[in-house]
Amino acid sequence: MDFSAPAGRSTLAILVNNKSGVLMRVVGLFSRRGYNIHSLSVGETERPEVSRITIVVSVDDERVISQIRRQVEKLVDVRRVYSLTSADSLQKELVLVKIRADEESRTHLVELAEIFKAKIIDVTKTTMTLQLTGDFDKLEAFMSLVEDYGIVELARTGITALERGSRALSEIDYEN
Repeated sequence: MDFSAPAGRSTLAILVNNKSGVLMRVVGLFSRRGYNIHSLSVGETERPEVSRITIVVSVDDERVISQIRRQVEKLVDVRRVYSLTSADSLQKELVLVKIRADEESRTHLVELAEIFKAKIIDVTKTTMTLQLTGDFDKLEAFMSLVEDYGIVELARTGITALERGSRALSEIDYEN
């Protein structure tokens, strides 16, 4: 497995009306334009009628990102699109990883879990399952260290992001 950082990533936070079909329209736009989605997470906001889609797209050209934003904003039920940088936002992801673990390697894996503040959520005679949250670099560093033990199964939530500071993106949207 290649755990290296993808070249050129941009994070978009998209506020949408919480209606069926909105996610498919947004993802379809990316697909039709040939943009690769590196990460996708979706959920309701503090207002149940509004959902937040966080997309990390493999594009780092600001002109292209601006074009994508304008195209997404034209879609039905899209309220607003925001670009977030790692400097102006908090970006986290949840990973569940099942790793081969015999008696000999289990102690080393427990030590790695402690160092990375991972939670051990399941243990069998042959595997150990860990839950880990963090930013992209932390997760990739952990994954590269446990790769040699043998990753049996891996599930990632995708990046979820909030703007730093006291301002909420949804407040900007509701002011209009």
